[in-house]
Amino acid sequence: MKTRDSNTKGTRGAAKGRRSGASSVAAMRRGVAPSRWPLAAGVMVVVVFAVVMIVVITRGRPAHPDVAGGIPPTPETSATGTDSSPPWPAPTDVRAAVGRSGLPLLRSEGSVLHIHAHLDVFVDGKAVAVPGGIGIDERGGAISPLHTHDTSGVIHIESPTQSTFSLAQFFSEWNVTLTASQLGNRTATNGSPLRAYVNGQQVTGNPGALIFHGHDEIALVYGTGPAQIPGNYAFGDL
Repeated sequence: MKTRDSNTKGTRGAAKGRRSGASSVAAMRRGVAPSRWPLAAGVMVVVVFAVVMIVVITRGRPAHPDVAGGIPPTPETSATGTDSSPPWPAPTDVRAAVGRSGLPLLRSEGSVLHIHAHLDVFVDGKAVAVPGGIGIDERGGAISPLHTHDTSGVIHIESPTQSTFSLAQFFSEWNVTLTASQLGNRTATNGSPLRAYVNGQQVTGNPGALIFHGHDEIALVYGTGPAQIPGNYAFGDL
């Protein structure tokens, strides 16, 4: 009885295999290949997952490595940004703003060059606040060697190399246009000039070309100036 059952099962299995094979052959003759959709879907899922992981891993990294090669030897002298009226907030897209300045985003603050300067801005007789967080990408955990931490107007220059940094670079990071004749949406005229002062002394020429030095007090004035141009700033322990 066991032998007959085994033979019967074997015969049925063979018949089933022949029917399956015949179906596949018939499908191929009709031009219908066996479905590869499950395999293709699996490959697609793997590819999509890999792309997502690459984006997640690289998104939080600085746009430039923490190396000297990311800092240009000659700084920009004109700033590109918004042509709007003040006040000017800190940019929401820090990476793009820092990129326009030509400076890198570093993994940490540099220490080879560590100085501070102070900036006052006056437009038509009114003081314009310098925002905190300029040059700092909190989401990406990166920082420009040129940045602000608060609204005091103190600019921190903390670089991994001995380099020069300009007022134009800072205004690009601020996302505010600054040229020899323009500040934001204000264009210099005979009646409303654009002037720059360093430590209380007027400096002629393009204000964007001003280079930061330790404990400089810089005043940028468009139109009517304040009653007294700031000549110094109390840096304290900075």
